Amino acid sequence: MLSILRKNLEKKPVEVSVPCRIDMGGTLDIDTFAYPLRHLLPCTFNIALDIRTRVSLFPFKKDRVKVTSRGFKSAEYSLSKAPFDHPLGLMFAIAAYFRAEGVHIIIDSSSPPRSALGGSSAAAVALVTAFLAVSEKMAITPKFRKKVALLSHALEESVAGVPCGRQDQLAAAFGGINAWHWQTGNEGPPFIKETILKKVYFKRLEKHLLLAYCGVPHESKNVNGIWVSQFLAGRYRRLWEEITINTKKFVDALAVRNYKKAVAPMNREMVLRRKMTPEVLDDMGKKLVDSAVKNNCGARFTGAGGGGCIWALGEIDDIDKLKVIWKESLATKKGACLLDVKIDSKGLLQV
Repeated sequence: MLSILRKNLEKKPVEVSVPCRIDMGGTLDIDTFAYPLRHLLPCTFNIALDIRTRVSLFPFKKDRVKVTSRGFKSAEYSLSKAPFDHPLGLMFAIAAYFRAEGVHIIIDSSSPPRSALGGSSAAAVALVTAFLAVSEKMAITPKFRKKVALLSHALEESVAGVPCGRQDQLAAAFGGINAWHWQTGNEGPPFIKETILKKVYFKRLEKHLLLAYCGVPHESKNVNGIWVSQFLAGRYRRLWEEITINTKKFVDALAVRNYKKAVAPMNREMVLRRKMTPEVLDDMGKKLVDSAVKNNCGARFTGAGGGGCIWALGEIDDIDKLKVIWKESLATKKGACLLDVKIDSKGLLQV
């Protein structure tokens, strides 16, 4: 890989772009939950957003790897000494997997750093794709997207120190609006992709959505770690069953574009999460969620919460009213803001 990498990058740098996502039913994509809950057929829902993460590869000093990413201090190591527990450690772990030295990895994300939009997993998908693009001709087929998503997940879980879900990688690889049904039998694929809404409905759905960054970065493994520990200890299992059921109700309602019907299971899922982990919402998140509920909308933190983003769904009139309220609330917090909601249909792209 090393000789091919340097030779090809000297001819032409490589750039790959992938979307981030908003979601519901997260955590059910972690095997710790999916296996015991298999009788309820767990699924996770997400919408890929055209808030894209771009990863570029350039030739660099021999035997060294450098990673530059907005919001983080650049780091440079040899592969034999690269720390995988570094804030950019996942990128070094991927470079180690591909034995990629003499390369400068540049990550440019359109989302705020650690905004709980799946940005780090998206960057991993982009980087895996970029390394594959250097050494082989790619046909970006569904089979290839699945391969990249599963490899990216395996590499992330290998260095994370906690169980990780697969939904972020799948949203980045495939794009679109999908439910991911987690298969836990001995045979068959680990997931089934269900397209919930086709591209023709994206523009209309965007009018039913709001997305806010709360101004506080999140650390997903903190909350996820609590959920995993609670579940392993036998706590809140009934609540997780109810979360599974409400996620499916939400998906079924959205599939027929019944936004009013989708609000109730969305908010019920949020109540259950807050009961298990009140810290899943910061002060700004509480304001946004509570105001959404009061204005007939559904609201949900993205990812594992604990900071980052909140998204809302509702009828257009209700969302328009909520937008004004959210703007006023966000104006009181430095760095907090509304983000544009444009749904991505393309998934990973080699630029």
